[in-house]
Amino acid sequence: MEPTAPVFDIQRFSLHDGPGVRSLVFIKGCTLHCPWCQNPESQASRPVIAFYADRCQESFECAAVCPNRAIRVEGYRVDHERCDLCARCVAACAYGALRLIGEHLTPTQLVDKLLVDLPYYENSGGGVTFTGGEPTLYPDFMRRVLELCKAVGIHTNLETAGTFSWAKWEPILAMLDLIYFDLKILDAELHEAHLGHGLSRIMENAANLTRRGFPVEFRMALVPGYTDTPANIVAASDFLHRLGYGAVHLLAYHNMGEAKIDIIQGTQPKLGLTRYSDESWRELVRMFRERGIEVLNESP
Repeated sequence: MEPTAPVFDIQRFSLHDGPGVRSLVFIKGCTLHCPWCQNPESQASRPVIAFYADRCQESFECAAVCPNRAIRVEGYRVDHERCDLCARCVAACAYGALRLIGEHLTPTQLVDKLLVDLPYYENSGGGVTFTGGEPTLYPDFMRRVLELCKAVGIHTNLETAGTFSWAKWEPILAMLDLIYFDLKILDAELHEAHLGHGLSRIMENAANLTRRGFPVEFRMALVPGYTDTPANIVAASDFLHRLGYGAVHLLAYHNMGEAKIDIIQGTQPKLGLTRYSDESWRELVRMFRERGIEVLNESP
């Protein structure tokens, strides 16, 4: 029997997250709980029925087909404790107010979906990027997916926060064409307070990747008050230098993920932070460059 993983989106024709035209495969489940997460629907591994209140016309066809009486008349439409994810309500809603986020796919099912775009990958030097969530939660699934991609020549990239088991993942990582490794908070106490445990493993895995010549590139999301402090920028720059790696992709914070919190009844806080101005972004870039780190992207 093939392993499965909960895939919650496939975004096609992306020009970011790796070279060329790419498909982004979003997988549910994460080992960290970043307060600024742009995909709050990815954090829990279990699929969920999302409710878009602005689309609901209160026809309650969803209630008519629900075998578990999990549809509420008022407030958030779905009682998650009663819901068994049969998704009959999703099919019954003519207005798209309900959506199943997370579908368990086998490697064969997933790659069959990706093969539709094979000509775009070949013509642009693109491929597939696995993101989430944290794809490394599913080693057996990912190993088989990468085998299938490799067999047809699809370029593969993995985006990871680095909390994986090195012993389990080293042979799988060797199958990838590119690895995007995210740095966040480099202070152990602050990391645990805001994101969860695992910083020592993250740093060890980053060192293993660079020491052994894996095709890794480092990224860092800059979030006001969390990752963009002078102390964290110094720590990240010094860490990259210790790895012998003098470059980073910087990602600017935006709050678009907050709009997704309510549709899943998520518990992630709404930070209410403002986006960087051009001037403030240039200052952050300057801070990295003063520490001898090349910034691989000029604009937020």
